[in-house]
Amino acid sequence: MMRRVLSKFTRFRTVNRHLATQSSPVVLGIETSCDDTGAALVTGNGTVLGEYIHSQQSSHLRFGGIIPPVAQDIHRANIESVVQNAFKLANMTPNDIDAVAVTNRPGLPLSLIVGMRYAKHIARSYNKPLIPIHHMQAHALMARMTSTIPYPFLCLLVSGGHSLLVFVESTARFRLLGETLDDAPGEALDKIARRLKLRNVAKYAQMSGGQAIEAAAQQAGAKDTSAYEFPLPLSKYRDCQFSFAGLKNTATRHILERESTLHLAPDALLPDYEAFCACFLKGVTRHMLHRTQRAIEYCERRKLFSDAEPHRSLVVSGGVACNDVIFNALSSMAAQFGYSTYRPPKKLCTDNGTMIAWNGMEKLLAKDTAEMTTKYEQVDISGKCPIGDSLIDDVKEANIACKWAKVDIFPGKEEVSS
Repeated sequence: MMRRVLSKFTRFRTVNRHLATQSSPVVLGIETSCDDTGAALVTGNGTVLGEYIHSQQSSHLRFGGIIPPVAQDIHRANIESVVQNAFKLANMTPNDIDAVAVTNRPGLPLSLIVGMRYAKHIARSYNKPLIPIHHMQAHALMARMTSTIPYPFLCLLVSGGHSLLVFVESTARFRLLGETLDDAPGEALDKIARRLKLRNVAKYAQMSGGQAIEAAAQQAGAKDTSAYEFPLPLSKYRDCQFSFAGLKNTATRHILERESTLHLAPDALLPDYEAFCACFLKGVTRHMLHRTQRAIEYCERRKLFSDAEPHRSLVVSGGVACNDVIFNALSSMAAQFGYSTYRPPKKLCTDNGTMIAWNGMEKLLAKDTAEMTTKYEQVDISGKCPIGDSLIDDVKEANIACKWAKVDIFPGKEEVSS
């Protein structure tokens, strides 16, 4: 059946023929921006024909974090098998695809180069155009593959390396409203999970730090969500910038004080670690709520949505979007402003080849082909790259004072709070 469907596709050999004749192309996506090696084949209607990913999580758990040379070695060892497995699952060969999309920015340079070199190898060997992809733009658009989300929309990108608020107008136009000044939320969650020694608990041993904190927080009692106090970051600044370093430092100080007071052994956990996780997660969530609410109010005040666009959408993407406590709280807040909230399926919130293939596909369908090329030598990687035009200064000048929405972060466990 798959071969009969694929036989209906008009194959092409040049970019121009592709744009002129192809009604349902197939794009191969390759992702190696950090520590996961991913590949996928996606059609124009958002069907994933084959996807495969090799996770390095277990390796990095042993080292206590990502070590770039180690990540590169693992990418090198797995890139060919990951791509070939995606083709096998799709029952296809490289001859059957219409373009190769690959992450080339931003990310760990040692990791990016592995995916880029292999993508160029496939593209050159089979005479396919190469589409360089911005990693964070791909995250922002991923939810559009599985949900009907019209442009423009507001997007909160939260992961282990990023925290961004972006107004997305098209595949080619992204307007940055706010970004992190220091740590990303995923990084803060992971580091505090390690400091709490949650991996010493069997049920959390194979989870990422963020997953472990969320799971432990869900076990906290009704009164535990107020056991520890965490200051609200940047509360005096009326902008959409983020800062998670203060929350992380406060958490570390609380842990040190409790360990000293209780005379705990070096490998012992806090006896109330579940309450601690609930309070820390609450602090992280409140900060996201406030900055995102101000972004919503800025979009309305500056009329970034036209009057002809009654539908308002908030997309939450990136690895931290998997956190149900955070996502549900943001959904509750956004609904109070008439916004519908979306996220990709959880397995597509973290880094994966599908989001890269889909971003390449969206670019093809929108004829956003300025970067698509068969001059492979001209495509390079970039460790750092802005997501789009910055409106950060204008957000600051707007100086919007907000009346914070009331949100029950832990339903049934606390009084309604913002």
